[in-house]
Amino acid sequence: MHGLSGRDQRNAEEVVLIRPDFLVLKKNIISRILLDNPPGLYVHIPFCLSKCPYCDFYSQTDLTLVPRWLAALEKEIAHYQNQFFVFDTLYLGGGSPSTLLEDELGRLLEALFSRFKFEVKTEMTFEANPNDLNPAKLKRLSQLGINRISLGVQSFDDQELVFLKRRHTAGGAEAVLAWIREAGFDNLGIDLLYGLPGQTTQQWLATLEKTLTFSPEHLSCYQLTLAKGTFFWGLKEKGHLQPINEEEERDFFITTSRFLEDHGYIHYEISNFAREEIYLSKHNQKYWRREPYLGLGPSAHSFQENRRWWNFRSLHKYCQALEQDEVPIEGQEELNAEQIRLETISLGLRTKAGLDLSDLGDAPDLEKKINRLVESGWAMIENNRLSPTIEGFLVADQLPLLF
Repeated sequence: MHGLSGRDQRNAEEVVLIRPDFLVLKKNIISRILLDNPPGLYVHIPFCLSKCPYCDFYSQTDLTLVPRWLAALEKEIAHYQNQFFVFDTLYLGGGSPSTLLEDELGRLLEALFSRFKFEVKTEMTFEANPNDLNPAKLKRLSQLGINRISLGVQSFDDQELVFLKRRHTAGGAEAVLAWIREAGFDNLGIDLLYGLPGQTTQQWLATLEKTLTFSPEHLSCYQLTLAKGTFFWGLKEKGHLQPINEEEERDFFITTSRFLEDHGYIHYEISNFAREEIYLSKHNQKYWRREPYLGLGPSAHSFQENRRWWNFRSLHKYCQALEQDEVPIEGQEELNAEQIRLETISLGLRTKAGLDLSDLGDAPDLEKKINRLVESGWAMIENNRLSPTIEGFLVADQLPLLF
């Protein structure tokens, strides 16, 4: 596997090697193969102080395991250092990256910046929980090169936060948002949850209105799902928790989209909104556009051309493999042409940009199928692209089945 295969050659591109504290140590004018779509880098930080009852992402609450994980991660970074030339996004996700101490964050970023190269204007995102941040830590994050914060607020209603077993209060989140701006961050994303049992659209709109007082550049609005294996799933199975119905789902979704678009936000993906085009998540778009990305850490996924691979969803197995000088890959798949076509359609129809009509291939009765989507109000055609409408976003999982 090589990160530069099948790409055009260009010369004399300037690459800045970024180091800890975001100090540029040297500039090289070098000949290189420039990726049409440079890969993104994702690092999974699998630690949380407590496990949210709705979360099905892989995480651990035993922070004594951080040193072992860091040592293993440094080995994984070394394994890939010559296989990907330059990244233009870095996303630290989890888990809760903000649970790491400042010296641990410094060690992590030093390992990344010493082994990998990043474009000068790399988007560097840091996921955080409000309770884990303070002015000093935010200042340190800025010094380390982080230029985008994604804050897991979820709600500005204290009763809802208690239900979700979040560690912060609405007032606490407001204070942290003020600190983020004071620290100089001008690319702020806020994550919110809606569709809680018993929640009204009026309560949800109150959270949205409060959110907009902070003028976030990006918003991710997710419907609460009761994922299998979570605490909330167990409550549902016992009949103690009832998810909202389809009509309520539609009402919340349409209300969210209309409210945010009325306030100037671009609804560019099912759950994502940006204040301007420049604030669309550069990293997440790589997933939806099937661009290459490398995932490091337990449970992280990677993708390149027609190959996808993923690491062990176990901190112990992940560390054990690297301690034995083995790559921690649990599985992989090679996609054939038809799988690539269907995946392109599925991912493309999740976004406002949609997909080029040529990506639909030669499916039988293709024109009839496209007309059905348009006549149903689920999609529209503009500039030779098929794009979902708001109604189409609601049934996005079903649209690829038509092809």
